[in-house]
Amino acid sequence: MCRWAAYCGEPLFLEDIVSSPTHSLIAQSHSAVEARTATNGDGFGVAWYGERETPGLYRDVLPAWSDCNLKSIARQIRSRLFLAHVRAATFGSTRRDNCHPFVNGRWSFMHNGQIENFAQLRRPLENMLPDELYAARTGTTDSELIFLLAMHFGLESAPLLAFREAIAFIERLAIHFGLGADVRFTAAFSDGEKLYAVRYATNEVAPTLYASPIGTGGYCLVSEPLDSNRDNWMSIPEQSAVVMSPDGLEVSVFETGTIKATISEKVLLAAM
Repeated sequence: MCRWAAYCGEPLFLEDIVSSPTHSLIAQSHSAVEARTATNGDGFGVAWYGERETPGLYRDVLPAWSDCNLKSIARQIRSRLFLAHVRAATFGSTRRDNCHPFVNGRWSFMHNGQIENFAQLRRPLENMLPDELYAARTGTTDSELIFLLAMHFGLESAPLLAFREAIAFIERLAIHFGLGADVRFTAAFSDGEKLYAVRYATNEVAPTLYASPIGTGGYCLVSEPLDSNRDNWMSIPEQSAVVMSPDGLEVSVFETGTIKATISEKVLLAAM
C-alpha cells in the first residue's frame, strides 16, 4: 500500500515532512511500518499551492529515496498547503502519469487503497465520465478514476458528498455485476483553500490515517506518524472525513449507504 502526507497551515518547507523527520515520507518509501509491504518504490509526487490558483506538481517514477531533485526542491519550496505521496503500485504500470498526486484545475488528490475487481469494473466506470473528464484521464490507475468520478459528482461544490457518491456508485456497480463490492479508500484532496481527507472501507479495515499539529500553526495528515512519539499523533477513526482549514481540524462520519443513485447512474445501470 502507498504512503502519503499532507499539510495545511502557516507556510512550511516541504522538507519538514518529506525528508527531515526521523520517519519522513522518504523514509517510509523504503521502511514503512504500518503498510502491507515496507517498500513504496514505484514513484512519488508532490503537489503544492503557492501564489497561483492551480498547484505546482512534481512527479517521477524513481523511488523517492533515490531522487536528489526531490530532496533539493523540498529544501527550497515553502507552502501553506501541500500533498506528498510515495507509491506501491496495485493497478497501473510504473509511469509518471500513474504517480500521485493527480491534479485537475485547482484540485489535487492522492490515495492509498484500491477498488476490488477493478479490471472488471474499469470500463463501465470510465463510461460514466463525461467527455471532458474522460479526456483528462492520462493514466490507468483506479485512484485517478475515483478522482475524476468525484469531479463528475460535484467535487467543485460539495467535496465530501462528491466522494460519497463516487464510492457509493462503485460499490453498487460491483454488486450489479455480481462482484465483490470492496473499496479501500484513505485519501487526501484539496482546492488550495481547505485540505480534506477520508478514511473509509466497504468491508475490510481501512488504510491508516493520523493527524497532528505541526510547526507554529498547522496540521499534518499522514499514513503513519513521522516520529516515534505516538502521543503526538491522533488516529483518525475508520469511516471518517476530515476537513482542515485555517480555523482548525474537524472530523465527521463518512458513510456511503444512504447516498441515492443519481439520474445518470440509474440510466447507466439500466442499460447494462
